[in-house]
Amino acid sequence: MASTIENRMRTPELQSFGAEVRRLREAAGLKQAELGALTNVTRAYIGHVELGKTRCRLDFATRLDNALQADGDIIRAWHELLEKMKSIKYAAYFVNFPKAESTANLIRVYETHIVNGLFQTEAYSRAIIKDPDILSTRLNRQAHVMSDPTPRIFVVLEESVLYRQVGTPAVMCEQLEYLLKLSEHPGMRLQVLPTVYVEDARAAFAIATQADRSDAAYLVTGTGGMTSVNPEDLANLTERFASLQAEALDVRATRALIRKVVEERWT
Repeated sequence: MASTIENRMRTPELQSFGAEVRRLREAAGLKQAELGALTNVTRAYIGHVELGKTRCRLDFATRLDNALQADGDIIRAWHELLEKMKSIKYAAYFVNFPKAESTANLIRVYETHIVNGLFQTEAYSRAIIKDPDILSTRLNRQAHVMSDPTPRIFVVLEESVLYRQVGTPAVMCEQLEYLLKLSEHPGMRLQVLPTVYVEDARAAFAIATQADRSDAAYLVTGTGGMTSVNPEDLANLTERFASLQAEALDVRATRALIRKVVEERWT
């Protein structure tokens, strides 16, 4: 029970703040114990802040900023954290998935209808998204998640996505060529799922795993989607993803199929 409560408290917002503290500490050449001594707390407390297990008070953020000579960076990050947490309207066990995705070191994706937003070309995205602000948000999300160091990414894509026209044939050709390029990335594994029945695989979902092995999942629903760190949800989706990978083509056969679809359908 204690670990479950801890996981629910460890939101991506807290993890992002903790990552900034860790970055500045390491840049200053300090160990956690040394920073603890400078700020009159234990090494364990510094560790909890950096892992996002606790939300520190402003006075401690100020002490951190002074100890690390951060010129107000930590104080600004603390205020940003406070505003983000005020804006959260969902239950305690829900989290902001794009934020979890942006700090993950492993992302697993199952897509049933269109290419996942992380892997869309700009033209493909424009054919789907009409609001320029939402489009900009998507492109920025891509740039952030796909920048170095890129997380390991495992994708299972329904075969029908390759044939479902979004935009013009030229847009589709560019999109599939981009998927081929991504599939060559050393940290990415792209597999196409043939038209077969996989038990319980009824909707698209994604799982973002952090460096500390904590997970957050996003599951598409009939009215949009939901994000959860509920352990039962995560166990179910992890098992489901393993089944999908087992039924999918391997990465080489996937590349061959995508090339075939490009040549026969979109060029």
